[in-house]
Amino acid sequence: MSAEANIGESSSVRSLLAPLIAIVVGLFMVILDTTAVNVAIPVLADDLHSSLSLIQWTITGYSLAQAVVIPMAGWFSDRFGAKQTFIVSIILFTFGSILCAFAGTAEQLIIFRIVQGLGGGMVMPIAFAMTYRISPPESVGKIMGMMGLPVLLAPALGPVVSGYLVDYVNWKWIFLINIPVGIAGVIMSLLFLPSLPKKESAPLDYAGIALAPFAFGGLSYGLSEAGEGWSSAKTIAGLTIGAVAMILFAIVELRRKKEPLLELKVFRSGQFTRGILVQWVMQFAMFGLIFAIPYFMQRLMGMSAFEAGLWTLPQALASAVMMPFSGRLFDRIGARPLVVGGLILIAAGAYLVSLVDPSDSPWLFLTPRVLIGLGTGLSFIALNTHLIQTAPKELVGKVTSLTSAAQQVVGSFAIAGLTTLLVSRTEYYSRQGEAPFPDAMSHAFHNAYLLIAVLAAAGLVLAFTLKRPASEKTTQSASVMDVGH
Repeated sequence: MSAEANIGESSSVRSLLAPLIAIVVGLFMVILDTTAVNVAIPVLADDLHSSLSLIQWTITGYSLAQAVVIPMAGWFSDRFGAKQTFIVSIILFTFGSILCAFAGTAEQLIIFRIVQGLGGGMVMPIAFAMTYRISPPESVGKIMGMMGLPVLLAPALGPVVSGYLVDYVNWKWIFLINIPVGIAGVIMSLLFLPSLPKKESAPLDYAGIALAPFAFGGLSYGLSEAGEGWSSAKTIAGLTIGAVAMILFAIVELRRKKEPLLELKVFRSGQFTRGILVQWVMQFAMFGLIFAIPYFMQRLMGMSAFEAGLWTLPQALASAVMMPFSGRLFDRIGARPLVVGGLILIAAGAYLVSLVDPSDSPWLFLTPRVLIGLGTGLSFIALNTHLIQTAPKELVGKVTSLTSAAQQVVGSFAIAGLTTLLVSRTEYYSRQGEAPFPDAMSHAFHNAYLLIAVLAAAGLVLAFTLKRPASEKTTQSASVMDVGH
């Protein structure tokens, strides 16, 4: 590249600095809050006099709300403008944060977290879509790579910041700190974001919007209530409503010709279907471990929220270190070796975690969490890029919304399902004569970690069937975009 080209590229990047900072402020705030609540769960349960089965809905409800609105981001951007939608989303997220800070009961906090999720869900896809549209063609890869940094750093910092606030200030500040950041994000967006041209959009998929909450929410609710028994009225009602709504949702989306809420036609590709099933296994493992390990550390090992938060760093840092190598290896060897290797590392890490007892040193968590982080970093970019490449060409633009929404839903299922398993297995071992705390609960956690390890190992079977697409052209910017979700 000539000196003149280098100067031109540097100049174009500098001219985008203010808009990029405005986007990053909103993006970082939302991603940080996604992981921040995890380490606060034990404190929230105590302060709000709630059970684990109920309080976990502060995470599940948030994830499901995001899953509902993520597919609508493109439609709202086309109809009202990307800048306007981005700003309104930040305002709604900030308003939801204020409500969360003043919640007096677990039920109120769950409702207000749903409001947060409705606002935060659209921030991520719009942020990356805007960045892609305002970037000059010669700098797209470089700029999108820069945008990946907050996506990697925020999940690692969320539990640490949250843990510190929970231990040394008050859990309400997990949400109050969003207020000045949200205000700054809105002001900077108003001042620096360009007004991108609107596009013609098809009518909004009202039937899909009406059915999605019943489908995803019903199934999650049924799973969360299964701790009382699979034959309980709440469990049966939730699973029945969720299953019927899911079938109707799939029929509606497959029959809709223009702009469905989720483009399910991509599942006609066998390679895409196998790839996304592997992604769901990986997502279940990741969300499950992120949720369960901090709770185990606090409840059974006596750690503070801040200490438990610090123990998320090895996993996040290992993932961040591995991701650049994975991206370069993908171009040479394709997705299959990377996904297989990643799942082996994740399964091994989950199995090692299942061997840790409450009386053991917390340093026994170091090796498994590093293995899990390395496995995620090795496989995640490769798998997301593989999904984009294997989707039918005319549907590639819909893949990011579909996979992002699906990941949120699978994450909520993981938390609800593992919560049910922990409650039911604790009761089971208590009936076998073990002390409910810590023996029965510890035994239940070991079962949960083993389940995750078995699922990761089962994902290997599908991972071996992944084939490199005929086209070797990779979409670096798209892979970075999707990894952020």
